[in-house]
Amino acid sequence: MEVLKTQGIELPRLGFGTFRMPGADCQPVVESALELGYRHIDTAEMYQNEEAVGAAIASSGIGREQLHLTTKVWHENLKPESIRRALESSLAKLGVDYVDLYMVHWPSRDMNLGAVLETMQSFIQQGTVRAIGVCNFNMTLLKSAIDDIGAPIACHQIEYHPFLDQSKMLSYLREKAIPLVAYAPLAQGRAADDAVLREIGAKHGVGASQIALAWLLDQQGVAVIPKAGRRENQQANLDALTVKLDDEDRQAIARLPKNQRFVTPPFSPEWDK
Repeated sequence: MEVLKTQGIELPRLGFGTFRMPGADCQPVVESALELGYRHIDTAEMYQNEEAVGAAIASSGIGREQLHLTTKVWHENLKPESIRRALESSLAKLGVDYVDLYMVHWPSRDMNLGAVLETMQSFIQQGTVRAIGVCNFNMTLLKSAIDDIGAPIACHQIEYHPFLDQSKMLSYLREKAIPLVAYAPLAQGRAADDAVLREIGAKHGVGASQIALAWLLDQQGVAVIPKAGRRENQQANLDALTVKLDDEDRQAIARLPKNQRFVTPPFSPEWDK
């Protein structure tokens, strides 16, 4: 699988998301994904499934160095000592010595961003984290992290799908050679029912969801982390890697409404800043 190289790590462009897969039920799902060939697994302390993810990795027989593993610190734990405790807890639950990518899951309004990123960089020096990143930052916060603080941000994970414009963010990230990791790439299931995507899918002999993923993978510097509980859907997402869109397809998708954001918790930043 194609990888994106960033800050010393290699990020497989199609990963496996585990949001809303809490508890032990997550283990067989991740085991299935690993059997099918996924090598990029995305979790977080908030998902309450790190133990299950770790158990799946342990039972897979796949060498740790062959896997990319991401986890994240929750926005309520962004004081330096809390971040340290959160990482220690995540490593223990995952049953690993290090994670490939450790991310700020959401910004908090009262965080000291410089102290947060300094603490996270110390983990790289300690060897418990290979690279650091951020999720759900608006442009102001992202520029502060990269341009003002100079943190070695390996990627930015945000909601991105055919119904949400992220062109400004993507343009900035490309200037910095930083990948965008798209979560909710199927618009929380809505892509499957979109008439335009279904029509393009019929042309290529695939489903609408595969077209949504192919559209993201068609873009330079973008990785995607769809989740799928059923094995056939996990395979279908992998099959999106082989779909090649043409200009007619791209133009049709470009005409879809691009103002639909579906992940808006009350602690979200102001997105237009």
